[in-house]
Amino acid sequence: MKIKNETMLITYADSLGKNLKELKMVADEYLKDVIGGIHLLPFFPSTGDRGFAPSDYRVVDSTFGKWSEIEALGEEYYLMFDFMINHISRESEYFKDFVAKHEDSPYKEMFIRIHEFFPPGRPTQADIDLIYKRKDKAPFQEVTFLDNSKEEVWNTFGEEQIDLDVTKEVTKTFIKETIRDMASHGCSLIRLDAFAYAIKKLDTNDFFVEPEIWTLLDEVRKEASKYGTELLPEIHEHYTIQMNIAKHDYFIYDFALPMLTLHALYSGRSDRLAKWLMMSPMKQFTTLDTHDGIGVVDARDLLSEEELNFTSEELYKVGANVKKVYSSASYNNLDIYQINSTYYSALGDNDRSYLLARVLQCFAPGIPQIYYVGLLAGKNDITLLEQTKEGRNINRHYYDLTEIKAEVQRPIVKKLFALLKFRNQETAFDLNGTIEVQTPSTSDIIITRSNKTGSSVTLAANLADKTFCITKGDSVVMEQR
Repeated sequence: MKIKNETMLITYADSLGKNLKELKMVADEYLKDVIGGIHLLPFFPSTGDRGFAPSDYRVVDSTFGKWSEIEALGEEYYLMFDFMINHISRESEYFKDFVAKHEDSPYKEMFIRIHEFFPPGRPTQADIDLIYKRKDKAPFQEVTFLDNSKEEVWNTFGEEQIDLDVTKEVTKTFIKETIRDMASHGCSLIRLDAFAYAIKKLDTNDFFVEPEIWTLLDEVRKEASKYGTELLPEIHEHYTIQMNIAKHDYFIYDFALPMLTLHALYSGRSDRLAKWLMMSPMKQFTTLDTHDGIGVVDARDLLSEEELNFTSEELYKVGANVKKVYSSASYNNLDIYQINSTYYSALGDNDRSYLLARVLQCFAPGIPQIYYVGLLAGKNDITLLEQTKEGRNINRHYYDLTEIKAEVQRPIVKKLFALLKFRNQETAFDLNGTIEVQTPSTSDIIITRSNKTGSSVTLAANLADKTFCITKGDSVVMEQR
């Protein structure tokens, strides 16, 4: 199914119901017209990181279900799958064969071997310091082979995730086969997870290395285009990287919007958000929440350091059950540039603030993505957080069918569903259309979305008192007084 300009739900296979079968039941019963697409977070067999250490892309983890159930979802919704192009599980058949056969393995070139990557006598501490990394040590892991020899390989993230050498033919073949298999099961869009880390080059910081990163991206796009499949590179960094990717006509993420929206709602100021909305490209997916934390670095220079600090500190003050320790090493937080919280709780579990945040997202350029916890205006799950001591689990609640039935009756969820249905059906939100943003006062923002046939819809909101009114012509579509 082709991508539609309709809201995309982000969910795990076992979070809205316990498996794919129950997810389909939930979607069919409650989400018709509310969503048009589903980003199905990794559902392959995996050895860690909630699916992001895949061992085999050819099969569905039997705990979740089977391919036929994913294909059934694909008949109703456009689907996005994750391809961890930077790494694969140490329990994959490729790495296990390498460990067993070492130099005789046909897969030995799939992995980045440190003694081959660096010249003799290196890496030095200066080399390690240069590497862009999300942890405070070298991204290397010692491997003991079946022949009892030892060497180090590159692993950017956890020990279960072994980095791939995407420049080698054996890896390119693996990439082509994976794209083909995903497309054959109804994948409309492939999310290239951790994409910016995929190219390693001596004497660089090994993050978004140009021009090689563009060569890789173009190679992957050429392969995906054979099946009519689009790409969405996933990168958390300075917004200018996203803008650069957009210039090459790829879909991008608006990862800056979450902090900009929080800043606007905390401060009551419209200027920073308004400027960003006018800058943003239309060919993008907008986010307020994802399976990870709320990104801070993505909004840098769109907000000053003082404004970023204000927003972060205000989140801990205003947010419900949000503590700094939850985003620290004590709770296994991998990324110091993200804050762990649901978006609803970041706004103090306040219905008025939350609904306005989603209204702003719907009027922003691009296609809205909404995380399953956010779709149900979910609060921070402190119980799961403490059980697991995993910071990101504060925003990874498991909903069963009984709970979902109750949650969809909450007034805030009903209003959110109505908003999303309107967003999906309103032609003024055409991605080929235009956006006009005005700030008549410090706290007021007026956003008008129009298509080429002259259809338009306008949002007038006050960020201080959280009032808003959506109008189409002389008709009021939705308002909050």
